[in-house]
Amino acid sequence: MLGFGGMVHAQAAKELERKQRQVVVFWLSGGVSQLETWDPKPNTDNGGPFNSIETSASGVRICELLPHTAKQMHHLALVRGVNTKENNHAKGAYIMQTGHRQTPGFEFPYLGSAFSSLLNPPDSPLPGYICVGRGGSAKEASFLGPRHVPLTLAEGKPPSNLDRHKTLSAEGDLRRRRIRKSLSDRFGRGRRQAETEVYNSSFDRAANLMGRKDIFDFSTFSDAEVAAYGKHDFGRQCLMARKLVESGVTFTKVTHTNYDTHSENFNFHIEQLGEFDKPFATFVGDLYDRGLLEHTLIIVMCEFGRTPRINQRVGRDHWGSAWSVALGGVGVRGGAVSGKTNANGTKVIDGEVNGGHLFHTYYRAVGLDPTEPFYYRGRPFETAPEGQAPIQQVPVQRH
Repeated sequence: MLGFGGMVHAQAAKELERKQRQVVVFWLSGGVSQLETWDPKPNTDNGGPFNSIETSASGVRICELLPHTAKQMHHLALVRGVNTKENNHAKGAYIMQTGHRQTPGFEFPYLGSAFSSLLNPPDSPLPGYICVGRGGSAKEASFLGPRHVPLTLAEGKPPSNLDRHKTLSAEGDLRRRRIRKSLSDRFGRGRRQAETEVYNSSFDRAANLMGRKDIFDFSTFSDAEVAAYGKHDFGRQCLMARKLVESGVTFTKVTHTNYDTHSENFNFHIEQLGEFDKPFATFVGDLYDRGLLEHTLIIVMCEFGRTPRINQRVGRDHWGSAWSVALGGVGVRGGAVSGKTNANGTKVIDGEVNGGHLFHTYYRAVGLDPTEPFYYRGRPFETAPEGQAPIQQVPVQRH
């Protein structure tokens, strides 16, 4: 139940909803098993030892390793027909984070950088893309430029040197920045702007971060909040992600690792999902209670799934042919299920989709047109692959 504080949060969220859309990706690095999460096959040759359980979405069952998430399924949709035909970690991750297969000599922007460029207001002092924990690389922005490079909060800590040096006054700092900008502008005249932009933007970005250092103050969480999310790293990172959403950050990515379970798959998933389940479910519930889910798209994905066949090491190997993605929030029909795999999970038999369909879905969910290209040096580049479309069972029609 919302108290007075929650009502204030909800009112602020309504105003924010009118202005922008936000996205949070939970990246389950290594490839989580669809059979131990979103598409269980109990009592089959490939099903493993776990049962399926009912959820808050009528008729939707998920693995018993996600009991807390099961209570939030009316906010979430499942895509059970993913087939990227890719079992390589790097290539699979590229497809899932760009919507495209790798092209030699060219990098498509990653989802976080793309949404930073399209959704983050140009005059916003906030970073458009923040990665909480591991991950985040300058290459993700590609031709979109340094403004859309992810800011990584290493080990879940705020950026260093957010405070002005104690020997420098606010007036002196402003004067110094003006002199630097004047000299930089003079230097940039007649030179290629792409080469000077990185240098200039690094100063602007640092100044903006210092001006909004409040969003990185993670010391104000109550003991009850910390307990609800868990005192382990992933719990703290989910709580940090909630604060970043509340602060208006456009795109936040939270990484949970390592799901590459070639051996002891079931024991690893008991441990990993035991850590993932409650913080993630609490995050979804908190966003709903605070009115933030109405304008925030949540995506739970990874580079591929795990083989239905259980190997000799009681593990599951790489499987890009029939697996699942979960999403919820803005533009998503809660409780929806798209796609179907056969009885023992070896292939998609209905509603097959790939990374391109998913990207069309993400763009439509936040109110963007995925057929509008990016332009780089006068050339158009697809935001999402042509010839594909959003998954019809998932998006709510937007006007």
